[in-house]
Amino acid sequence: MGLLDRCQALFRTASLYEVLGINKEATEAEIRRSYYKASLKVHPDRAPDDPLATEKFQVLSKLYTVLSDKEQRAVYDEQGLVDEESDALSENCCWEDCWRKLFPKITVQDILDFEKTYKGSDEERKDLLRLYTQHGGDMDAILASLLCGSQDDEPRLADIIRAAVKDGEVDEFPAFAQETDKKKRARRKRADREREEAEEMQKEMGLNQDEDSLTMMIKQKHASREKNFNSFLSDLEAKYAKKGGKSSKRGKK
Repeated sequence: MGLLDRCQALFRTASLYEVLGINKEATEAEIRRSYYKASLKVHPDRAPDDPLATEKFQVLSKLYTVLSDKEQRAVYDEQGLVDEESDALSENCCWEDCWRKLFPKITVQDILDFEKTYKGSDEERKDLLRLYTQHGGDMDAILASLLCGSQDDEPRLADIIRAAVKDGEVDEFPAFAQETDKKKRARRKRADREREEAEEMQKEMGLNQDEDSLTMMIKQKHASREKNFNSFLSDLEAKYAKKGGKSSKRGKK
């Protein structure tokens, strides 16, 4: 079965762009970022006993190989075809190794440094308004998707959105403008519960308020697949990832 057929079977679309949730005009950076976020969900480390997840990971990696290579992408865009015989799409490739070369692990300090520069920046505002429009004003989804976004940031972020609505920069969505107090309380309750769980684990492990304790809490959130953290980590790793060589050069098993 060819790559396009496998995309159709696994992701219900034969469009390489639609699988990643992007359009044909996407930049290389957008393709890379979207590939990372999509592949992270089915990475072998997260689903070691799920054959379907592993297959999806392999297909996503091959898809990225096509779209990240200028010549292959041009052929696909013009003819809708993929060169299944190319070495880059060889079944002998170790896709997990290639993935890790593209996206090396970041450090706790990377996270802290990025958060300091990101919060309150023009980049954060741009991302916030994009997510506001994308999710139709649903603050649950917005906070779960925004880099570094947390419940503590909600008042500040809501003010930014309201100002943008007033200035006509974005549309006013009922989900945001008419959100009930009940939903807001539920969101705060979830955030408080997650914080309490992290603090309790910290006490049980005898950790102090230092980098070790932060690392532990990050790992706890990572293990529970908490949406807000996953969005933050995936986007941050994609942002900090070192540029590798040509995508057509793949390591063998």
